[in-house]
Amino acid sequence: MSAYPARIPASVFTNPRRRRPSLKGYSPTSPLKTRNLNLNTNLTSPDFDDVYIPRPPTFMSIAYLREAISNIDVKMAALTKERADLETKLETAVRLQSPVLRLPSELLSNIFTIGVLQMGDEDPVMVATLMLVWQVNSPTTQPQELQTYPPLLVDIGPILEKARRRLMRSKSHPLDIIVNFGIRPTESPHAIRERVLLAMDLIHPALWRTKSFSLTVPNRAVAHEALIRCQEDAPTLEKLSILIQNMQDDHHYSKRPVPLFNGRTPNLRSCSITSFNFGWDLKLMNGLRVLKLGGYYNSDAPSPTTLLNILRQCPQLEELALRNVSIDDPHPCIAGKVAEPETPITNKIHLPHLKKASFFYSGGRHTQEIMSHITFSNLEHLELGYLENINTLLQLLYSQALTRLPLKFLRIENCLFGEITFMTLIRRLSSLVTLELVDNEDISNHTLKVLASASPWPCPRLERLSVSGCLCFDWDALRSLIENRLPANPHALKRYHTSVASLVSSASAAAAEHERMRTRQSQDRHGQSNLIAGPQRIKVVDVSGCTQISKEMLQWLRMYVASVKCDLIDPRSLA
Repeated sequence: MSAYPARIPASVFTNPRRRRPSLKGYSPTSPLKTRNLNLNTNLTSPDFDDVYIPRPPTFMSIAYLREAISNIDVKMAALTKERADLETKLETAVRLQSPVLRLPSELLSNIFTIGVLQMGDEDPVMVATLMLVWQVNSPTTQPQELQTYPPLLVDIGPILEKARRRLMRSKSHPLDIIVNFGIRPTESPHAIRERVLLAMDLIHPALWRTKSFSLTVPNRAVAHEALIRCQEDAPTLEKLSILIQNMQDDHHYSKRPVPLFNGRTPNLRSCSITSFNFGWDLKLMNGLRVLKLGGYYNSDAPSPTTLLNILRQCPQLEELALRNVSIDDPHPCIAGKVAEPETPITNKIHLPHLKKASFFYSGGRHTQEIMSHITFSNLEHLELGYLENINTLLQLLYSQALTRLPLKFLRIENCLFGEITFMTLIRRLSSLVTLELVDNEDISNHTLKVLASASPWPCPRLERLSVSGCLCFDWDALRSLIENRLPANPHALKRYHTSVASLVSSASAAAAEHERMRTRQSQDRHGQSNLIAGPQRIKVVDVSGCTQISKEMLQWLRMYVASVKCDLIDPRSLA
């Protein structure tokens, strides 16, 4: 047997797929295999032309391998996408645990709106922030509403262009418009006039949907030309403000009164007009809650009859202010003599909602005529300034206090009155918290002694006292007032009139404290307890302009009063 392997024809290698029968009687089912052939077989014999060499299996082909790799890539991409989806769901599930996402969508929309509105119109971040919000889903807030607040400020330069853009974007939503062209020394009056007229032409088409309108101009001539464009109805107007800054030097200007908004402002609730004559149209001032008038002199000023007619049709009035409204008074009030009405007033105007009234340089008799025709059972804030003799006004306050007068703030500045009349009044003001007496010559030691007396305590809730510019009292009277209103035991609990909310924090403790105080007050009424309620401690004292107060006196005041206001000595030197 030969040691060399059988010779394989070259045709097998040149054409591996060629298949020829090699043996006679060979069949595919025969157990004889090529690899099992006997090496002694003569391959060159005529019975065996060539040897069958099989090709590699299909799973080992290049196409198959490439297809397998491609299938794996597809599976990996699917798994990667599935992982990303699971991560998104996991992140959503984690975010759902945040308390902020448990809030209603309406509340979140309101928070977003408030945040945007507080940015201000000049914030460069606002526009970029709003562009990130694709949609605001809220039944109460629309994207156009964000263009209506903060108020539409119409001014010079680029602000005017912003106003034009906001007017276009706000569509038909209500607007708050501010036209501010005050006195500007750097600009000529003609230039200001042109800008005002340009601004009014811009906002004129939107006046029908204006909710609040504020106009500030330097003089009456410009105001007249600007407001002559406001002749249409204003069905949504709620707040109107007109301010003429140069009113003292422009009083000679006279022109036919301009009716505003055709007299049809059914929703107007706040009206503040300074030095503009609109003819005192009563249809314009109907159902007001805030009325402020100022800057009217002599013939331009409204008469008491006109003001009473306005008040008569405003039963819901909450605030009344008259400043710099003077009329030539043929019968001025003389100090020490009170002018009494000839006939008693029977048709008084009831203003049960009036809480704040201010009369500054409005004429003593003028103010007296108005105050004598109204009742104000809920008045809490009153300011009287530069009214000459106010004895009659103090008597009217005293008459109202006999029934009900919850006055908490009283300011009297540069007025003449009888000290006895004033002392009689303050004994009836049990709710008074702040008393400001500024530049009054009639305040002496007697008034301070009344506040320091305990039979019974006048103004027991008084916390803030101002005697600025009052020079007719001495130091001993003020010191006695501060000392007598100090608590007997500084470390004891506060008096029963201190609010329960300031002493306790929990609801159960507040209820228990309220029950103890109610029982204690009931015992006081039946004489079963000797507890005597003292006055509130003075917390703020203003002695500005009081030259009789020395540095040592101020140091003593700072020991017993939390806040001492003065202008004589640098407060840092008292530390």
